[in-house]
Amino acid sequence: MAHRKKKVPAQLVEDEEYQLRHEKVAGIDVAKDSAVVCTRLPPARAGGRRRSRVEEVAATVTAVLALAAQLLADGVELVSMESTSDYWRVWHYTLEAAGLSVQLVNSSHARQLAGRPKTDVLDAQWIARLAEMGLLRPSFVPPAEIRALRDWTRTRLQLVRDRTAEWQRLEKLLEGALVKLSSVVSKLAGNKTARAILEALIDGERESRVMSALALGSLAGRRGDLEKALDGMTFARHHASLARLHLDRIDALDKQVAAIDDEIGACLDGIRASWGVTAGGEPSPDPGPDAAVLSAAQRLAEIPGVSPDLAMGMIAETGLDMDVFPTAAHLVSWAGLAPVARQSGPRSRKPKKGQGDGYLRRYCTQAANGAARTDTFLGERVRRLGKRVGGARARCAVGRSILVIVWHLLRNPEARFTDLGADWHARKTDRDKKIRGHLRQLQALGLDVTITPTAA
Repeated sequence: MAHRKKKVPAQLVEDEEYQLRHEKVAGIDVAKDSAVVCTRLPPARAGGRRRSRVEEVAATVTAVLALAAQLLADGVELVSMESTSDYWRVWHYTLEAAGLSVQLVNSSHARQLAGRPKTDVLDAQWIARLAEMGLLRPSFVPPAEIRALRDWTRTRLQLVRDRTAEWQRLEKLLEGALVKLSSVVSKLAGNKTARAILEALIDGERESRVMSALALGSLAGRRGDLEKALDGMTFARHHASLARLHLDRIDALDKQVAAIDDEIGACLDGIRASWGVTAGGEPSPDPGPDAAVLSAAQRLAEIPGVSPDLAMGMIAETGLDMDVFPTAAHLVSWAGLAPVARQSGPRSRKPKKGQGDGYLRRYCTQAANGAARTDTFLGERVRRLGKRVGGARARCAVGRSILVIVWHLLRNPEARFTDLGADWHARKTDRDKKIRGHLRQLQALGLDVTITPTAA
């Protein structure tokens, strides 16, 4: 007799997400010059309704400090705020320094219900209601020491961009003067031969044979190509003045970038959590080559494609406390390197690229570009994926892998990066596929085969 499938009875599951989590909360809708603050408090008498106090507060440190004192006196447990641009900083930093628990939330998560009027007062009330039920997820705001490091690294990135733009403008100026120097010298920036020729042009030299004789290093064997590239140029006086202007700005930016590099190093050395451990067991920002534990930047710099500058930039974006990101997937999603799922019923649409930390995403992609030029597992992975999905998507995928490695290295300071080798796929994936393929062919011929691996 066939047994009938047991019917699962309906269950009543208590949804804790909609229960009251915080008795006293404050919601802040931030604007540029002021903010609307809604404080939600318990009822004044038993059986009464919860109270909301709404007020407008100026966006000045003095006014925010007065608000902090009032919220502390009310016993507020959590302050939630949503903001556009960077207007939230004075509110978050000041309230946090006063001892309040503050969270910044994404404005799309705290969006007012459709069909209702939208005002700053209603927005503040809605944020407070969502916060008291625990329905808002806080955004990651790093501690003060990481924020200082982030300011330096982001400023450095902007200056490097400005310097690259100056070189591009200079190259465009040379093309307009019929100077085809960039056709022979692949990269003008940092090239001693290119700099010597440019200085000669600015000083009034117009003889191509004389300038080609300034070639150094590997370009010394291409003096004939340099001479042809400089023949027929129309480098006038205004070209010389503009070239001098661009070179002076490049030199100034070089000095500023070098000074910021020193500041970044000093700032990172001042963060004790980034230190390593010497062979003698002493914590140190520079534990030395025989260190028991390398510093955070040194551990990340062991990853193929990650330079010391990139390592410090990644630390500035992620921080050093990986408890903020429960898993590596959380960090990848926060950086915007994980596609956003779009599924409804039986249909699954093409996922969109998630929004995230653009600086960290750029660092990971840059590291993937560097890894692609190495004979390592990550470099081979870029090349293999590039053949199947294209170079851009391959670099994005490997950038995600690098970020996963970063999470593990920062999570466990004693961990070290170990390269699997460029032949890992050949040793593992391809070998297993070949074994399965040969077995299927033998079984198709009617043979029952048992394989036994030989000793290594």
